[in-house]
Amino acid sequence: MNPIDLKGRIALVTGASRGIGYFTALELARAGAQVIACARTVGGLEELDDAVKAEGGLPLTLVPFDLADMEAIDRLGAAIHERWGRLDILVANAGVLGTISPIGHVEAKVFEKVMTINVTATWRLIRTVEPLMIQSDAGRALILSSSAAHKCKPFWGPYSASKAAVEALARTWAGETQRLPLRILSVDPGGTRTAMRAQAMPGEDPETVPHPSEIARALLPLVGPDQTETGKLFVVREKRIVDYRLPE
Repeated sequence: MNPIDLKGRIALVTGASRGIGYFTALELARAGAQVIACARTVGGLEELDDAVKAEGGLPLTLVPFDLADMEAIDRLGAAIHERWGRLDILVANAGVLGTISPIGHVEAKVFEKVMTINVTATWRLIRTVEPLMIQSDAGRALILSSSAAHKCKPFWGPYSASKAAVEALARTWAGETQRLPLRILSVDPGGTRTAMRAQAMPGEDPETVPHPSEIARALLPLVGPDQTETGKLFVVREKRIVDYRLPE
């Protein structure tokens, strides 16, 4: 039994067809939330829906689309408004790595894709759902970041820049809404056994990093009504929230 009760809460998860997004959506459903699952991969979304149904959860609302389609993001917000009139939980998880390469060697189309999916789509999503989340009595938004935003390791330029940008968006949004019931956090999930991790570190033994299901369980308390922090960066290490940094 999940100790966090999210019955009656409406939750939107992007990148829900695999990895952290998939298992976070599953945990939200287990906690009783009505989950709106978004991703490009229809098959992965259908597998998620089957997994939720097999456990007796509420049928998911599946929304297959590409986050590069900005008008589709706007339509998503309109559809949520028409059906529910509010949104209680946002997990902005979807993202792309791009290439691990010297900055001067990154192709323009690769850089633009990373910024479009990781930054521009996140901004568009925030803009789209903010009116819905303001209607919630306890809106909670998680913006997935990465340690790359702060380490800025050589060859990780586009991805690092994109994650620094989304953290800036999250902190700004939190400051603008701090007098409202809406709470906004950035989260660095740490190294996780995902396809993106395998792409970035092909020689790594995947068994040495946590499974995304473990990360999802650590994230769940951050979207509950009892969570009252806003504008902070939380860090997941050793499968649990162990630290957070205050904005300067």
